[in-house]
Amino acid sequence: MSHPRVVLALVCPGQGSQVPGFLQPWLDQPGVADRLGWLCAVSGIDLVTHGTTSDAETIRDTAVAQPLIVAAGLATWPCVLDRLGAEASLPDVVAGHSVGEFAAAALAGVLSVEQAIVLVRERGRAMAAASAVTATGMSAVLGGDPEQVEAALAGFGLTAANRNGAGQIVAAGTGEQLAALAADPPARTRVVPLQVAGAFHTHHMAPAVDVLASLSRALTPQRPATTLLSNADGSAVTDGADVLSRLASQVAGPVRWDACMRTMAELGVTGILELPPAGTLVGLAKRGLPGVELLALRTPDDLSAAADFVRAHASTLATSMEAGSR
Repeated sequence: MSHPRVVLALVCPGQGSQVPGFLQPWLDQPGVADRLGWLCAVSGIDLVTHGTTSDAETIRDTAVAQPLIVAAGLATWPCVLDRLGAEASLPDVVAGHSVGEFAAAALAGVLSVEQAIVLVRERGRAMAAASAVTATGMSAVLGGDPEQVEAALAGFGLTAANRNGAGQIVAAGTGEQLAALAADPPARTRVVPLQVAGAFHTHHMAPAVDVLASLSRALTPQRPATTLLSNADGSAVTDGADVLSRLASQVAGPVRWDACMRTMAELGVTGILELPPAGTLVGLAKRGLPGVELLALRTPDDLSAAADFVRAHASTLATSMEAGSR
């Protein structure tokens, strides 16, 4: 008897997904505190405090938010693997949104956990420094005709920094430009300011590209162990050096999550599991990929469901995925 084809995508969220205290319930899970402690030592950042007791303003800081978000995914995914045991499955597709791409690259085996967290620490610092040069920010534009929205943004001198699909485009630019957009939004849209510290994925971040490119030259990345999608164009990247190059240049280039979701549809993805701090990407998929089953891994209460979800949707069985969480 033939069975319907299933395809599992594991996705890692980006900056802005963090909320105060989101890591607190995870500390009681076996291994999580130890893994976070190791990432604190590697990064030199107290990620445990920032994930449990730091306030919203503290974790909004780019230099804190980025390593915190990546560490969350890397520390919690092994909990799912533990639930699966001998059934541990290699996701058919892995992707991350913006800084989430670093977690995705580590989970796909391109980078070690240590390499990923150091690169993200330096990315966050460099982007924070670039953000301090000029007062910039980002706002989500919800609804409207995409072409009309992009034309309107260009008229204000703004950049469409994230094309997220599902009726969402994120505008980035100076505070004055964003204020002008809010005062005169495109037809049938709603403009929502985002809790980020700068105009990410625009020319304002060019200095951070150089920092990452320089650091990347010291590394020897591996080939992805599974299909790894790129924010640049939604394509599957098969060469480790190409992954690193894209991670660096992406800091100043638009995030094409719409293209990533389009590729997931073309690959026949049947289930999407989002790692902590989860919610944003499954929300986009709910509108952009109707019919695909979705699960946001928010707290340990979701672990049993997550393990069942992987069993239901992963088509490639392999215990080697644990190598991606070393």
